Amino acid sequence: MTDQHSTSPAGVVTVWSDIGCPWASLALHTLHAAADRRGQRVVVDHRAFPLELFNSQPTPKHIVDAETVMLAAHRPELGWRLWQGPIWEYPVTTLPALEAVQAAKAPEVGGLEASTELDSALRRAFYAESRCISIHSVILDVARECARVDADALAEALKQGSGRTEVYEQWQRAQAPDIQGSPHFFAPDGWAAHNPGAEYEWTGNPYEGGFPRLDAYTTDWADTLLDSLEM
Repeated sequence: MTDQHSTSPAGVVTVWSDIGCPWASLALHTLHAAADRRGQRVVVDHRAFPLELFNSQPTPKHIVDAETVMLAAHRPELGWRLWQGPIWEYPVTTLPALEAVQAAKAPEVGGLEASTELDSALRRAFYAESRCISIHSVILDVARECARVDADALAEALKQGSGRTEVYEQWQRAQAPDIQGSPHFFAPDGWAAHNPGAEYEWTGNPYEGGFPRLDAYTTDWADTLLDSLEM
């Protein structure tokens, strides 16, 4: 695995994020969509920015819902929906999913490309398919849908606790001031951006009736980043 610093190895984008962060999921979709449009391969080294550990609570559903509605309305190609399953199946934690993404980096599971694919699939499972990605069996079901992931090897790795130490080490690293939140992107040439392309603010305290307002979202940052990988 790569080291715990914010810098990226050649040809790899490092992203600090939480799977339960709609902004991170939007940014990663933007990056992958731009790469697909260009016919360019992009590999992401995912680092955990576990919001529930920073905040000492599950990420509040009413905040995720408000951001999901706002972003899905602005970018319908995301295919997101509000949670469609029973409320008792709503994910209370993303730590098991974050651990699985780290565990997938092991060569026997599939390596960095497998980890990239699994992260995207887990985000789709949550935001578009209303699947409880807190649950071990659901994570493995999602892994079996990923061509690059050896789901049996992942199951064995998770059984041994793989990924947990990495998530906690990354949480400690993410408390440094150079990592500003979820998502924060770093490219090998030194380019870096926190929540790229987004201009937004909350109209008030989200616990007292405030709503997020998206003032602008641009996607050209993704091409800038991808250009740097080709140099």
